[in-house]
Amino acid sequence: QVEEELKAACSQQAEQLREMGHRERLLRSDLQRAGEQLESFKTRLMQVCSPSAAGSTGKSVTEQQVIEKVRQISDENQQSHEREKSLQKELSSRLAKEEEVSAGIEVFKNSLQKLQ
Repeated sequence: QVEEELKAACSQQAEQLREMGHRERLLRSDLQRAGEQLESFKTRLMQVCSPSAAGSTGKSVTEQQVIEKVRQISDENQQSHEREKSLQKELSSRLAKEEEVSAGIEVFKNSLQKLQ
């Protein structure tokens, strides 16, 4: 009876080991696929951001290149926002001056009409 219990326990452990091996292979496969997807994403990102910097040379893109390109785009975006704010202020200022001039012209017209 003890021998049968040991055989059953060994059989159960062997099955668990096979299952663990299967899981390990699946995890390795998933990890490899994720790495390939990351590399593909980095290459596509660089092709979109700077077509001459990636893909055409056949070299893989480094994470540092991607980070630098994203920083550059972020900086350019920030500069664009600052320029937009500056232009909005300038536009508001010019509109205010235009309203002042229009009001002055209106006063001048009224004065001119009174004189006539």
